[in-house]
Amino acid sequence: MISQTKIAIPILQEKEEDIIKTAQDFIKKGADLLELRIDGIANVNSDMVKKIIDSINFPVIATNRSKKEGGFFLGSEKERINILKSCCDLKNVEYIDIELQTDPCLRNFLIDKCREANIKTIISFHDFEKTPSVDYLLKIVNEQKELGDVAKIAVMPTNLEDTINVLAIMSHCDNTIAISMGEIGSYTRVMASKFNAPFTFATGGDVTAPGQIDIETMKLLLNMDLMDHDDFLDDI
Repeated sequence: MISQTKIAIPILQEKEEDIIKTAQDFIKKGADLLELRIDGIANVNSDMVKKIIDSINFPVIATNRSKKEGGFFLGSEKERINILKSCCDLKNVEYIDIELQTDPCLRNFLIDKCREANIKTIISFHDFEKTPSVDYLLKIVNEQKELGDVAKIAVMPTNLEDTINVLAIMSHCDNTIAISMGEIGSYTRVMASKFNAPFTFATGGDVTAPGQIDIETMKLLLNMDLMDHDDFLDDI
């Protein structure tokens, strides 16, 4: 059975020409979506982002990650959100990633702009130090889904049990991407398809997050009949 979960590959490059070349390579390798990490672009501005996305001419997730969420954007929060807002005018932008912990006024402003433009939103939450409890993560996901279209959590495990907690979230929540980072959590990226996650993340070369799997391996694993999610984690 062919997996319905799409594969997104992040692009984290500083220069416009490198981004476009990398995008072409990832498209050839079979990416379904490209996540443009705007925060990685040197001296970035809205016009530059528009030019890059138009040149790529492929479905894009626009992400401009703040430093407190593990990103590299150096400008103000208003500047960061305004660059994302400018992506609402671009035909190839399918999703805009908005961090849950963004200032509520700026966050809600951007969500409204996305809705007006019929662009889907990913409301994301990251914890690079630990994996919160299942109850806490469920609370986060419920809040995310009240705000946007897709909930995304990415958390750091300290043991295997933490990764099971992440699977529990996917088991109970639709339209949710739940990632356990690091090597011991890498398998959760593959299990995303077994819980009908809209997409998962792989790498086409450069690793932008701990535990990422290369796209060639991911495509093979997503289409293996590993197990049926209806028979898995029933008691979690």
